[in-house]
Amino acid sequence: MKHSMLTYYREKQLNMESETIFETQCPFCSMQCKKQVIEQKYGKRKRYVTRGVDNPTTQGRLCIKGMNAYQHAVHKDRLTEPMMKKNGEFVPVSWEEALELIRRKFTLIQKQSGSDSLGVYGSASITNEESYLLGKLARVGLQTKHIDYNGRFCMASAATAGKAVLGIDRGLTSSLHEIPEAECLILAGTNIAECQPTMMPYFEEARQKGAYIIVIDPRETETAAMADLHLKVKPGRDAALANTMIKVLFQEGLVDEKFVKNKTNGFGDLKKHIEKMDLEAAAESTGVPLKDIAKAAKVFGKAGSGMVFTARGIEQQTDGHMTVRNFLNLVLLTGKIGRKGCGYGAVTGQGNGQGGREHGQKCDQLPGYRSIESREDREYISRVWGIEEKDLPGKGVSAYEMMEKVHEKEIKGMFLMCSNPVVSNPNAGFVKEALGKLDFFVAADLFMSETAVLADLVLPAASYLEDEGTMTNVEGRVTLREASRKPAGNSRRDWEIICDVARVMGKGEFFSYTSAEEIFDELRTASRGGAADYYGMTYERLRTEKGILWPCPDTKHPGTVRLFEKEFAHEDKRALLTPVTNEAEVAKEEPTAAYPLYLTTGRVASHYLTGVQTRKSSNLAARFFESFMEMHPETAEKYGIPEGELVEVQSRRGSIVVRSVFTEKIREDTIFVPFHWAEQQNVNMLIPKDLDPICRMPGYKSSAVCVKRYNPEAKARSV
Repeated sequence: MKHSMLTYYREKQLNMESETIFETQCPFCSMQCKKQVIEQKYGKRKRYVTRGVDNPTTQGRLCIKGMNAYQHAVHKDRLTEPMMKKNGEFVPVSWEEALELIRRKFTLIQKQSGSDSLGVYGSASITNEESYLLGKLARVGLQTKHIDYNGRFCMASAATAGKAVLGIDRGLTSSLHEIPEAECLILAGTNIAECQPTMMPYFEEARQKGAYIIVIDPRETETAAMADLHLKVKPGRDAALANTMIKVLFQEGLVDEKFVKNKTNGFGDLKKHIEKMDLEAAAESTGVPLKDIAKAAKVFGKAGSGMVFTARGIEQQTDGHMTVRNFLNLVLLTGKIGRKGCGYGAVTGQGNGQGGREHGQKCDQLPGYRSIESREDREYISRVWGIEEKDLPGKGVSAYEMMEKVHEKEIKGMFLMCSNPVVSNPNAGFVKEALGKLDFFVAADLFMSETAVLADLVLPAASYLEDEGTMTNVEGRVTLREASRKPAGNSRRDWEIICDVARVMGKGEFFSYTSAEEIFDELRTASRGGAADYYGMTYERLRTEKGILWPCPDTKHPGTVRLFEKEFAHEDKRALLTPVTNEAEVAKEEPTAAYPLYLTTGRVASHYLTGVQTRKSSNLAARFFESFMEMHPETAEKYGIPEGELVEVQSRRGSIVVRSVFTEKIREDTIFVPFHWAEQQNVNMLIPKDLDPICRMPGYKSSAVCVKRYNPEAKARSV
């Protein structure tokens, strides 16, 4: 048998007609692992092999998603022609006909209802060049204030908190390479083992060196399994948990008073707030024993070095912004920032979650992390773009609020790029209904997603193997993604599509680019002097140095590995401590008799976002081909829920049907459902529309639900 297999592979090798190597990087999570995809041709058949490539972030490691990402790029269902909806059916049309339709429809909508009647909806998975260009398209090409993106649901809490407290929002305040130097690590609401698997070796190395690891999560995840202490917090009670830890720091004399005095503002107000707080009541509200919280605080406070990482578990709340600020309070009170083995990390989810929020896709933002409400920033970007400052639109609204304006018919036309809001948004049924009200809807994507099918026109985009550009990873390291594969069929690169739309809208003179590198050179200038300064980076440098950490203000600058060594990024050079209440300003849903359980959501290792790409990969889809609900066995017994069967999960917004999975690794008052599936399994159908008052983040991670046996006949009658 062994001999026959060897013979088989030798024959395949001999029969191979050609081999093409595509240098690229994984399109999925924020680690942005470098790799090669090797296309081997055997007559009419093709075979693909993936191998990791050494790089500063992951040293050639790949996870299961990275190994199989080529499958969606070469999938037979790829869109290869513009598709126009005629009489309710999609038919292929030429690019000329598609673009003429956009010109005619968008022009008519704006003539009848004004410039702001168009909306642009972007993505944190597109390149920096395309993020930059999409913001420019909205404000120069379409002259609308309405632009936002799906990163609003990923990084908004951490981004606004980092900027408010530290003066700069960069994923990590130091490098991943400093993780093994930390004596204590706190991971709050982050399941790195499944979301960023190639980051795990840093934590494993830290543990081998003796680091004490604390994980805060309602579930005992694969990440929590490595922890020395797991705080199984009640969903939505993370701010109270951080306050409890802070009170213990004060009681135990573990506040670094010299650091606080010399480098922060707001200490007095925070101290008064904590002194008034009832320690036992705060701890009780978290669902975690006080002794465990106290132990976590004392270990972190006494450690000579330490880092805090946050992610969606604490951020996707209606008090996500303030909760992150409270964990930053922990970092600042102990002086653990700006030196070796210390710092804060916001574990970005999407592939370009960091870069996607730096260069103009957010409604309140201009390139380089500039503010659209700052006269100085507006004047600078207007000069770069060659327009008058008065012609630059003002601030729009967040992603979900755009959908509300669509519902109200204030926004009547939309251009959407590489996003799937009918699955990813909260209150997803409302969003789907809203998009159906648009007078004209254009989507650009690889596949006919659940959102694209609602469009009047779908434009075929290029895959990651075909679309060159820069991405900014979880550290804030800018990397260059090479992409030498020819776009499939008549698909076009995202930046080319953006330029095409601008051209037919009469703004071609501002979008006359011939390459991604040319766009990046303009981005460099646009970011110059801003918080996220890329000016010193070039494609040549990025190729040679394998990535550069921003800020990088000139071409001789090596990039900034560790932020805040001497000072913070506020005008007075100090960080800001802030009192944070235990209760959210926007009330969260609490369990009731009708809806007695908390629902929390998250990822699984083999899928990504709404699953549009990963569900096209047979190797990934086979691992999780349907959604599921995790429930504690005792909870299941209490409510008569069978194991391994379809169950109905209901909230005040609607219901979904998923398969039950029993596990003792989850709190008895909580269920978990992943968010990678659509339609009847779309957990975001259950999520409230309430938003964080500061960053406009929805509360994905704590809503009230009930679970019951699935009765298809009763379900059919209710429909």
